[in-house]
Amino acid sequence: MSDIAVNTSYTRTRGQLEEYFDRTAASAWAKLTSDAPVSGVRAKVRAGRDQTRANLLSYLPDDLRGKRVLDAGCGTGALAIEAARRGAEVIAVDLAGSLLELAKTRLPSDLGSGSVTFHAGDMLSEAHGHFDHVVAMDSIIHYHGADMVRVLSGFAARTRGSVLFTIPPQNALLFVKLGVGRLFPSADRSPQIRPISPKALGRLIGQEAALGGFRLGRTARVDTGFYISQAMELVRR
Repeated sequence: MSDIAVNTSYTRTRGQLEEYFDRTAASAWAKLTSDAPVSGVRAKVRAGRDQTRANLLSYLPDDLRGKRVLDAGCGTGALAIEAARRGAEVIAVDLAGSLLELAKTRLPSDLGSGSVTFHAGDMLSEAHGHFDHVVAMDSIIHYHGADMVRVLSGFAARTRGSVLFTIPPQNALLFVKLGVGRLFPSADRSPQIRPISPKALGRLIGQEAALGGFRLGRTARVDTGFYISQAMELVRR
């Protein structure tokens, strides 16, 4: 796929995601990411997301003092808070300004030497600067494989350490049918999730010159029946 085609499809999907998360389903996501009681299906999604977040956090150093971390697609800020508690300077970026406003209200005061700064906009913006680590939880799951690699390349160009992310593993039919976005009423559904196998993504990554200095590292799958996600790690060679 040409760079022009990739840029066009990335921009189109980004616009759909902004519309969905910032306007259509903000209240539903606010409840899903809270401690409020939810249905059995949504409880399984919540549990799956909690485990996936824990897996990604386990790939980060326990001591992040003096490190900059990009939380790309931060949502309501749960991962950003945990990284900040390890001492990181976290730049938390999301397209949805409404979710960021909620994240600010949930930001605790006991972050020690760490900090979280929220920004509304594109997670690939060079204005955010360079980082020691990038984490993108469920941030690229709506993009085609070529766009996934483009996003990862953009992160890698500004990352001194690792890039952590999740994908919807291929053949995860329940993830496609009943994944996070499909749990809401039809009017509130998210843009389509794009399953891809870790092996297929690995091949695309291997073919991308911009990622030549990186290799795939640890990986872990979470499957709660209604939420299936593959956590992956790109590390420097």
